[in-house]
Amino acid sequence: MVKKQDMNKDEQIGFHKGSLNSLIKERQELYRLISIVDELIKAHSQALQKLGVKFPQQESGEEPLERKL
Repeated sequence: MVKKQDMNKDEQIGFHKGSLNSLIKERQELYRLISIVDELIKAHSQALQKLGVKFPQQESGEEPLERKL
């Protein structure tokens, strides 16, 4: 690993900007994946409800079943 002391200011700025860009793209991809999984959970829970499977009632303040799965 390169030490900060060995890099000049411009290199440090470039390093941090590159890191931020990479992390932002990773976060966007993670959000996309979570959105897909949430849609699939919703679709499966709706299909189960149509088939007559009942889910336990939620108490107020309790997180939805989809979040627990």
